[in-house]
Amino acid sequence: MQRIVILISGRGSNMQAIVDQCASQAWPAQVVAVVANRADAAGLAYAAQRGIATAVVAHRAWPARAEFDAELARVIDGFAPDWLVLAGFMRILGPAFVQHYAGRLLNIHPSLLPAFPGLNTHARALAAGCQAVGATVHFVTAELDHGPIVVQSVVPVQAGDDPERLSERVLATEHVIYPLALRWAVTGRLALDQGRVRQLDGQSQLLIQA
Repeated sequence: MQRIVILISGRGSNMQAIVDQCASQAWPAQVVAVVANRADAAGLAYAAQRGIATAVVAHRAWPARAEFDAELARVIDGFAPDWLVLAGFMRILGPAFVQHYAGRLLNIHPSLLPAFPGLNTHARALAAGCQAVGATVHFVTAELDHGPIVVQSVVPVQAGDDPERLSERVLATEHVIYPLALRWAVTGRLALDQGRVRQLDGQSQLLIQA
């Protein structure tokens, strides 16, 4: 049984989608813990209600990022995860932390990477005149919002879209592709070779929303 730990900073809607689909689809895996960097992260209550262990590592309690990373890794390792999943975790993690979980650390970003890494992705995409946006699940590397791509969703930009409306439609696809990517991971259906990810059953690694 594969063990999953999820990191959140807020409501954790992607975390909830993963927890729900892990149970409903009977993955050979279990979400064993949800860890937040904020005690007021709303997703902690959801996890606790589902009987999932929770923990808080408050980043403000640690004066240096390396110290925070070390304490976070100590807490995470206490749950012995096979996979570590970033689900709206709003802290940049240092190279040593990333290397510690190399090959088993996943993130989702609300753009079609490598376009628009960082924040305010939808506003930047609209300002650039993009006709489509989307989300990307990727393995985490030391370079922010980069790393081998597992699966992407594509969402057309519609007339009258603003960042909030676009964000809602992209988020709906995140709730599809993130559990999908993790299900592939825990069932051994991903191969990572020379910076490229291949789905071993030949399933599409692209979701296009009409």
